[in-house]
Parts: sequence; C-alpha cells; structure tokens
Amino acid sequence: MKAIDIRNKYLKFFESHGHTVIPSAPVIPENDPSVLFTTAGMHPLVPYLLGEKHPAGTRLTDYQKCIRTVDIDEVGDNRHLTYFEMLGNWSLGDYFKEESIAMSYEFLTKELGISADKLSVTCFAGDDDAPRDEVSYECWKKAGIPEERIYFFGKDDNWWIAGEEGPCGPDTEMFYDTGKPKCSENCNPSCGCGKYVEIWNNVFMEYCKGKDGKITKLQQRNVDTGLGLERMAMLLQGVETPFEIELFAPVMKKLESLQKQDFIQSRRIVAEHLRSSMMMINDGGRPSNVDRGYILRRLLRRMTRHLNKLEIDLAKLPEIIDTSIEALKEMYPELEKNRETIKSVIIEEKDKFMKTLEKGEKEFEKVVTKLKQENKIKLEAETVFNLYETYGFPPEMTQELALEAAMKVDMEGFDKLFQEHQEKSRLGSEAKFKGGLASTGEMEVKYHTATHLLNAALKVILGDHVHQKGSNITSERMRFDFAHPAKMTNEEKQQVEDLVNEWIQAGLAVTAQEMPKEDALKTGAECMFIEKYPDVVTVYSIGEVSKELCGGPHVKNTSELGHFKIKKEEASSSGVRRIKAILEN
Repeated sequence: MKAIDIRNKYLKFFESHGHTVIPSAPVIPENDPSVLFTTAGMHPLVPYLLGEKHPAGTRLTDYQKCIRTVDIDEVGDNRHLTYFEMLGNWSLGDYFKEESIAMSYEFLTKELGISADKLSVTCFAGDDDAPRDEVSYECWKKAGIPEERIYFFGKDDNWWIAGEEGPCGPDTEMFYDTGKPKCSENCNPSCGCGKYVEIWNNVFMEYCKGKDGKITKLQQRNVDTGLGLERMAMLLQGVETPFEIELFAPVMKKLESLQKQDFIQSRRIVAEHLRSSMMMINDGGRPSNVDRGYILRRLLRRMTRHLNKLEIDLAKLPEIIDTSIEALKEMYPELEKNRETIKSVIIEEKDKFMKTLEKGEKEFEKVVTKLKQENKIKLEAETVFNLYETYGFPPEMTQELALEAAMKVDMEGFDKLFQEHQEKSRLGSEAKFKGGLASTGEMEVKYHTATHLLNAALKVILGDHVHQKGSNITSERMRFDFAHPAKMTNEEKQQVEDLVNEWIQAGLAVTAQEMPKEDALKTGAECMFIEKYPDVVTVYSIGEVSKELCGGPHVKNTSELGHFKIKKEEASSSGVRRIKAILEN
C-alpha cells in the first residue's frame, strides 16, 4: 500500500467517525515561543489541548509535516529520518480511552488489513502519580488483543508530557511484530532488537503537572495520537527500510545510476536530506548561520559532501532534485509549484559550500606546513574539530589529506569532541522543544496578546505595508519580526510604544468570533500562513484596533497587560526588522 493511500484511508476513516480534517501546519511554525520546527502533529494544537476552543470542533484529524533535528547524524542507517509525516486524530474534551482504542484497532485491522496476530500493545503500569491503566487494558482485551500480548510499563515507556510541566498522562502504544525471532526469552515491545516496531501512540491527557511538580487532574480530558506514515508504509510494503518505499526509491535508483563509488549510507543521506531540505524551503526556510537556517544549511552541506563521496557530478544535482519532486508531488503538490525556487536555493547553497571546501583545504595546508616546520607529524583533535566547525571541512577529508601528507590524525579525540558537540546541540534542541510546549503560563498569554497590539501600532505609525513575519515569546520578553525596509527612528519607536500603552490603558476587550475563512479575510483580518487554517476560523479582535486570525491563547482585556516597553529594534534579515519588548508591572 502506497503512503498516500494510507494517508487518505486514515483521514477518510476518522472523518467518517465525526472528525473534521484540518490542514497540515507548515514545518516552520508560526507564533511559536521557541521551537525551530513543527516536531509533532500535536504541536500546532497546543492551545486547544490546553482549553482554547477549536473552530473546527472537538474531533480533529490531519496529516502533519514534521522535522526533528536531534538525529541528523544518525540519518543514513536503516530507519532515521529528519523529515517525516505524522497522521493524527484528536479528541478535545470529547471521547476518551474506550472509543480511541476501538477506532485504532478497527483502522489497523479492517482498513489496513493488519492481522490481529501481528499486534502487541503496551499500557501504563501506574505509580504514585497515577494508577495502573486498567481501562486501556480492558479496552484492548475487548477489541481482541489477548492478555499475553498486552504489556505494562512505567513512565519511561508509557507516559507523555510536554516538557517539564503542563498537560500529561498515560499512553498506550501499538507494536507490529515483524516476525523476526525473539532476541531472548524476555523479548517484548520495550526491546530494541527490531522484532517489535512501534506504529501508533494514543496519549490520554487527563493530568497536569504544575511548576511545583504536583500532578493534578485536568478539567478537559484529551486524546492525542500519532502514527508515523513512512514507517507504516514500510511495514505494509514488506520492505526493510523507508528508503525502499515509493517516496525514496526513484531517487535511490537515480543516485545509483550516477555514482562512481557505491555507498548505500551516502545514497540514503542524499535522498533523505534532499527531501527534508525541500520541505523546509517550500515552507519559507532559507540557509543561514543561525537557528533553523543553520539546520537547513547543515542538511544541504551534508548532502553535498555525500554526493562528492559517491563521486556524482554535481552538475547532475538539478536532475536529482527533479527526480525527488516527481516522486513526492502526488503527496505534496506544493513542491511542483515551487520547483524553481527549491532548485535555486539548493544549488546556490551547494556552490557556497564548494567555496567553503576550498577555503578549508587552504587552511588545512597552512596547518600542515606549520606542523612540519615544528617537526610534528600529528594533527590534534582540536585542529580537526576547528576545521570542521569553523570551515565546515569534513573530518574524513581532513584524514584523507593528512594521510597523503604523511601525517597522523587524532580521530579518536575528534570523535569525543564531536560527541560532546552533538550532545550540546541535542540538549539545546530539546530545550527549545520543551520551552515551546511547556511555557503557556500567564505571562506568555500576555505577551501573545501584546504581539497583536504591536502589529496594529506598527501599521498605524509605519504604514499598511507592515506585516508580521514571525514572533518568539518567553515568560520574560517578546520578539516580533515584521516587514519594513528601513531602521525605525527613535521617534517612531516612541510613537509605537506610546500607542500600544494607550490601547492597554483604554481597557479594550479581547473577543473571539468564529466564521468561514473567506469571510474572515473579507473583514480585513490579518494572518500568516492562510493555508494552514481550516475552513472555519477564529478571529480575535481587540477593540477596534486589531483583528487577526489566531489560535490563542489571549487575555480577556488589554488592561491585564501592564506597561509595554520596547528594548531594542534591529535588522532580522533583508526587508525584515525585529523588535524586542517587555511588559512591566
């Protein structure tokens, strides 16, 4: 079964069970406090999981384009992907465990035709915070899973929470038995031997963890599920890796026809990083040296390095891009629409990287010349790492050139430094994800509302050409990016600040109204990424001064915000300015 057939069956199935199909959010999030990319299907729905009313109702389903960056260096093995698609269905205070499990079992066995004999499930074992999940256990038995294939595990396996605090609860996970022999007598779904592959996760959010660590019951019980599309397609097609399904196979075959050196790992890296990069570029991403731009640059440069390793003529890159787009356009027609932009961004970055490699090689030669003058024959780990980190020079290329120059290389030391660097990057990425989902307190809500006022004030003072380009919110400050060609004068900054404070002091009501998307746009309501919104949307109005499509959350009245103060105004990128501001008591 092709991936698009699985996706369509999923959406149709849940639509037939009363769910509204909502569009995928972009992989580059809008108005998110701190994450670089959309990392899961539930990510864009956090406000609604926390109690905001969704205009499409209490039962939702979608496919979500996702990017996860913590395993980039693992891509090339038989399972890791940076970009993947997550299928999901949600209950926002509607159905709970019984109906969720019954629907999951029905979809797997009847719609996908998976034999019940292939399925094992896990449930939460219980602890001091929450009891053993006997309800899920009984639901699975009722559905048709025998007791011996229902397992109980602790929080590490069967508990979900967004960061350090916030909505949380037990989950139940479904596993597909590949038919491989057990690795031991105790082999079960928690084992990593490959016999059992997780295919679906249903999270039952019935608790909330406070800042003090105390876990209490939520007023609104939610269900949040996630099914990885590529993994399911791989299992249903009976292949060993996602690189053999139709989304990757044409590119893998193209690379094999062009290569002069045969490295399966390199072909996988090129195919995967190309797809991930195209999805980022399509949703507005561009290579740079910071944040998500750095991730995109890293993917494209790693891809280029492995094209070189395969000894594929880089002049063939446009053909490879075309092959990938052709394989993906049925699922993502937007790639076909933006084909030329995608090509130009990738090829430009490839050309920049080739110049970087030239610089790195020259720097290498300087280092070797100096070492030989000092009668040294070994490149220290720090030197290899500096060439990699500063010049983007691949360590294996350093090793190869060193060998030619009769020099030894401390690759063991480099590997240690690189692992430390990876761990810092991973923790940083996790911290961003954690902050984005956990930080939904009183101050974040105030700052989110203040972005609406700032956007409106900028239009008044600078002109109607001003449009929001992004924002970043924490409990301590707000950052707001907007389209404007010139640096703001001190007078303009003061006028904007005064106008926002005038509206705050006026005690303007913040109101929400649901309406068809087309009607909302006719009223002049502002929004970013109009394509991400469902047919019925929520329009938030602040008195007569602001009207925007938004998911929330917001305060009820501007008088709750305190005093608004601009701390800094600076360039963000070409044609985009950035304001950093705070709310004072």
